[in-house]
Amino acid sequence: MKEPAVSADPTQVLAFETDCHLFDGCGFPAPGLHSFLFEPLLGDADGNGFYFNKPMLLALLGSIIVVGFFWAAFARPKVVPGKLQMVAEAGYDFVRRGIVYETIGKKEGEKYVPLAVSLFFFIWMMNLWSIVPVAAFPVTSIIAYPAILALIVYITWVSLTFKRHGFVGALKNFTGYDKSLGPVLPLAMTIEFFSNLLVRPFTHAVRLFANMFAGHTLLLLFTIASWYMLNGIGIAYAGVSFVMVIIMTAFELFIQAVQAYVFVLLTCTFIQGALAEHH
Repeated sequence: MKEPAVSADPTQVLAFETDCHLFDGCGFPAPGLHSFLFEPLLGDADGNGFYFNKPMLLALLGSIIVVGFFWAAFARPKVVPGKLQMVAEAGYDFVRRGIVYETIGKKEGEKYVPLAVSLFFFIWMMNLWSIVPVAAFPVTSIIAYPAILALIVYITWVSLTFKRHGFVGALKNFTGYDKSLGPVLPLAMTIEFFSNLLVRPFTHAVRLFANMFAGHTLLLLFTIASWYMLNGIGIAYAGVSFVMVIIMTAFELFIQAVQAYVFVLLTCTFIQGALAEHH
């Protein structure tokens, strides 16, 4: 069996880094967990001391791009906006009116618009790296990033609930206290408590992570398959696989925006629940 020739970094196998093709007597270099592991660009590979890898670099660059875009758009705002300001205003207004106002309401929601806008465009940018040449990796496909974002939302939601309702009121809010439930009230309160304080933040993070992880894996699968089958009669199959790469890329563009939208929509739903009066 012919072994695929890979790059010096065994944790980053890309389609163009192997001379293994169909009918060459070598196996298909399928993507896997190794596709989400990266050697450090700076620091110690053993995790001792400073560590900086490709996803961290993309997250940093993504933050700079988002902040730089809005800074450039609104640094000198004009009554008659230019193209950049118009695009920025459209994006900002979409999140403000389409998500925050619709979920929380204009009066209560205005103060949470900056948080929602920041989350939406940061997540969207982190997702978009998946289809950017050279970068080719969605940062949110690593669970640590969605988990930290979900933790920020969780802390905001819980602290806001205690602030608005007090200790007893917050517990009623978290447990869905309703004395009309009668004998099943203790069971219902227990389920609601664990659902709200444990399951909710977990699913909030995993929903974003799982979608981006699966999407990137599929893109890798069809990309590698296109290269692998580029040999002899396999060229016909490679063409079909490449068409799937294009289709999946277009689909990923849609999913990337949807996942940013859903994450922020859920954030606003949590905040609305914290602000709502308990009956």
